[in-house]
Amino acid sequence: MPNTACAKTITFGIPSYNAAADMDHCITSILEGSAYASDVEIIIVDDGSHDETPQKADEWEARYPGIIRAVHQENGGHGMAVMAGLREAQGVYYKVVDSDDWLDGQALSAMLSILRGFIERDLRVDLFISNYVYEKVHEGTHNTVSYRMALPRKKIFGWDEMGRFRPDQNLLMHSLCYRTDVLRDEGLPMPAHTFYVDNIYAYVPLPRCRTMYYADIDLYRYFIGREGQSVNEATMVKRLDQQFRVTRIMMSSFHLFDDIESSRLRSYMMGYFTMMMAICSVFTKLSDEEGADERLKQLWADLKEFDARMYRHARYGVLGFFTNLRGRAGEKTTVGIYHMASKIFKFN
Repeated sequence: MPNTACAKTITFGIPSYNAAADMDHCITSILEGSAYASDVEIIIVDDGSHDETPQKADEWEARYPGIIRAVHQENGGHGMAVMAGLREAQGVYYKVVDSDDWLDGQALSAMLSILRGFIERDLRVDLFISNYVYEKVHEGTHNTVSYRMALPRKKIFGWDEMGRFRPDQNLLMHSLCYRTDVLRDEGLPMPAHTFYVDNIYAYVPLPRCRTMYYADIDLYRYFIGREGQSVNEATMVKRLDQQFRVTRIMMSSFHLFDDIESSRLRSYMMGYFTMMMAICSVFTKLSDEEGADERLKQLWADLKEFDARMYRHARYGVLGFFTNLRGRAGEKTTVGIYHMASKIFKFN
């Protein structure tokens, strides 16, 4: 644990696997947006890359000592790279920026001013929230996800002061910047060699956050549309087992109706978890993998055994009902609803 008297304001962890083609843009966006500030730290985590990522990471560290550090590890997957950056972080705050994404310079400058103000005034804010933008570079389009109607602005608030979230407004890794000690105190159950662990990152620590601040700035630019990307539909079908793994971890993390004090946070987390169960249901229907249907039935059965109340809310609410329609016609309807929602909310 770093000495807080010498701590940086924020650490940006950049998980990097075979990222040589993209990482320069990501790193430069943080350096320029922060005006090369000495209280900003960038940790490039080379996750066992086989291209020029390790050398480029070392070159960046040599060029900006005191700001950039390179960490090298055997390949462990996105979650292990996130955790490596967290272990090394000296910042009061920690934010993950994937190597093919970037940050808006003006928004980053605004965020840093706010975080520095918290530290200078000794105000404990556990979670800083900002908007993110889906950047579909190949299509020349973008879609902003903001929280203007769901969260108070320009004030420190608690969960009971937040409003309702639309289906496309979940708090994702892109929108979150935690205090580092919030993530460290009880750890994060991040599995190795698993995609979609960003859902764990955006779910498990939430009850530890007592104070939040929302800045209505479009900070994170999420590059989407690359072939083979983890949110590509065909890729998600192939990685169905990893969706199941992440959803099980989220399931076992909380008995939501017993463990979560705030009714509004409980409602939000129940909605998020229901979405994860719905994703498992939809992509099982899209998969032709042998045994997928039985594994889905087992997942629902395990949820019912773990917490019957969570099961009822997830299975018999609107989302659970329409993503688990039975029979050939039911499957077609479920998949059709998913594709329509994808076009409306532009999430992949």
